[in-house]
Amino acid sequence: MNAIVLAILVMVALSLARVSVVFALIVAALVGGLVSGMSVSDVLVAFNDGLGNGATIALAYATLGAFAVALSRSGITELLSAKAIDRLQLDRGTPHRTRIYFALLGILLIAAIFSQNLIPVHIAFIPILVPPLLKLMNHLHMDRRAAACAITFGITAPYMLLPVGFGAIFLNDILLSNVNDAGAAMGLNVTPDIVPLAMLLPIAGMALGLVVALTLSYRRRRDYEDRDLSHADQRHAQVAAKVETAKRLAPWQKAVLVIAIVGALVTQLVFDSMVLGGILGFAILSVSGVFRWREQDDIFTEGMRMLALVGFIMITASGFAGVMQATGEVETLVQSSVEVIGDNRGLAALIMLLVGLFITMGIGSSFSTIPIIASLYVPLALSFGFSPMATVALVGTAAALGDAGSPASDSTLGPTAGLNADGQHDHIWETCVPTFLHYNLPLIAFGWVAAMIL
Repeated sequence: MNAIVLAILVMVALSLARVSVVFALIVAALVGGLVSGMSVSDVLVAFNDGLGNGATIALAYATLGAFAVALSRSGITELLSAKAIDRLQLDRGTPHRTRIYFALLGILLIAAIFSQNLIPVHIAFIPILVPPLLKLMNHLHMDRRAAACAITFGITAPYMLLPVGFGAIFLNDILLSNVNDAGAAMGLNVTPDIVPLAMLLPIAGMALGLVVALTLSYRRRRDYEDRDLSHADQRHAQVAAKVETAKRLAPWQKAVLVIAIVGALVTQLVFDSMVLGGILGFAILSVSGVFRWREQDDIFTEGMRMLALVGFIMITASGFAGVMQATGEVETLVQSSVEVIGDNRGLAALIMLLVGLFITMGIGSSFSTIPIIASLYVPLALSFGFSPMATVALVGTAAALGDAGSPASDSTLGPTAGLNADGQHDHIWETCVPTFLHYNLPLIAFGWVAAMIL
């Protein structure tokens, strides 16, 4: 068996058995490296070399977490949440359950979408917005798997389709540039306007999966306990106080909040740095008087701690990816797939999508998968006669496959961080498995159709 396939199967199996994701990634890296013929020392060297690639992402999440916590100290997030609940009458109870159910899911979906472009804080908003809403979800008997699907769609689909915020990085800086570089020798020159159009049909498949999840799969009532737990319950007790704090903010302080959000957004877009954007936003809030100057160290530490687990998993996933690349088995996997394909275009598209699914499931990031597969996929796709748009759809969809559903992906870790604040939501079985089924299967089907008709 190919070492990469075996390693990913080990990682998924251990994760499904409720083993820690960090532990599962380390064991899977050792298994994959040893099976490929590497020595233990070689595996460790490759793993350690890969860790650095995840450090930047982990630091970005840490700074964004600090900015998010500082923003929450103003009470603005709780005030907006309270206004939404009041305006939509979300506290009216069971007689209005259907309307409340979809309104609440709509809020989570819109917030997730905006976190990718309008206010690109990515998953940092989840531990702030979601925990205060858990008891409301409990009273509605909402299945949290539906909420997980809504949030995951909102933090994955926009960057695959909209070329702004994180989408500008994924579509233009990574997908477009890598496809053009890999196809330059064969005369391929894809323009930026083609990329979103190529991804439109695959994203339609994800949208269909979202509708199925919210209206069919997880529509039934599910009971949860109203637990009084640690920091999550403390936040519930502080919501009313924070709302009052937000109402008492002076006009100039509210202006500073807007400047901090806009400044963080513009900085991220101009300098392509989430770290710099998060730091700038935090610095502006530090002088706003929203919290005391001597409290800023504690607030920054609290924000980093909030996303510490996500950061460690992303760093470990980068080490795992380093080992997988060092094995040289990616090329072997593609070459062995080519031998099976023959001259069948439809089979070629399907196998390329499935190989992409395996690679992204292990790495946990579609952003990191594209550079690995583009150099192999683009010449292969062009040799089978796929059009430039179909080639972009193949590479983009193959990279996106596995982002939703991967135990090491921030698109699953983020929703779990919020929905499991009271300890009643399992990461693997209630976030990873539902999102894998409802998004990856439609992506394979619609991505294959896009490759064949574009």
